[in-house]
Amino acid sequence: MVSAAAVALTFALVLANFADQSHGALQEGFYKGKCNVDVEKIVSDIITPLVGQKPWITPALLRLQFHDCFVNGCDASILLDGSSSEKTAIPNRSVRGYDVIDLVKAAIEKSCPGVVSCADVVVMATRDAVAASKGGWYSVQTGRRDGLVSLAKNVNLPGSSISVENSAAIFNSKGISTEDMVHLLGGHTIGVAHCSFIKNRLYNFNNTGSTDLTMQTELAVFLKLKCPHTSTVDNTVDLDQGGSSLVIEGEPTSEIVDNSFYKQIVIRRGVLGIDQALALNKLTKDTVNKVAISSNDYFLTKFQQAMVKLGAVEVLTGTQGEIRKSCRAINKS
Repeated sequence: MVSAAAVALTFALVLANFADQSHGALQEGFYKGKCNVDVEKIVSDIITPLVGQKPWITPALLRLQFHDCFVNGCDASILLDGSSSEKTAIPNRSVRGYDVIDLVKAAIEKSCPGVVSCADVVVMATRDAVAASKGGWYSVQTGRRDGLVSLAKNVNLPGSSISVENSAAIFNSKGISTEDMVHLLGGHTIGVAHCSFIKNRLYNFNNTGSTDLTMQTELAVFLKLKCPHTSTVDNTVDLDQGGSSLVIEGEPTSEIVDNSFYKQIVIRRGVLGIDQALALNKLTKDTVNKVAISSNDYFLTKFQQAMVKLGAVEVLTGTQGEIRKSCRAINKS
């Protein structure tokens, strides 16, 4: 009979082995011993109070990290300025949060110059923003290097009306499973969408001259009030249209990272086309339903795990790339 001590030892070894796993040369605590300061604490001390003052920072940084990682990998190439850089591509013109990354990078450079990459700053700052929005804190791997190339022509991101099949193919090409894609799109539980992204669903879906029938009628009526057909102002609407049992003192669930998003799309209250399609498509509906009926902690765990995987997409490590002094420009020779 196996002793309890032997079982405990085996379990401990399994946990240790899991903890040691890393994506490429990335690892948790990469900067320990490389700086005389706690780099991750510097990031947290800046991001946490900022999110309290400006809740939009969390969805902005989630979007910024996604847009960075899906073009040339997580190499901070989206941060580079230039007349034809990634920033200038149409999908990136509404990306925000660059000044937040600048603020964090400047603080780190004062204490530990030339060591911490902008790519790692993006990942750490996004993690802390999620935590500050009730999404829970999670460990992230670091050790990324910054890219040297940023071209608008390389930007080819999945749009809000893409099919589930095509979206899954793009995510799969980045080494992210279809299930993890569903968990990552749970990031739409926080933040807003501009009316220009949904007017097609409201007024002329697939050139039918009518509303997308997969949208709940009551939601369509409400969104049409927020997004009048002839309006020249591009208003915004919450991506998460529901309430939540986790709401405290009237705090809107659209400012909280929780599983409310999934509960909404299963009753056809998805705002973006791709969001609603997740709950209807055979490739993804089981995963959506699982998150919707499970505890919020279940979603947070799955979301955090998927974010770590996103942060490992096509990274530069070792001697590849560089450690930028300014996130907006490559170092001068």
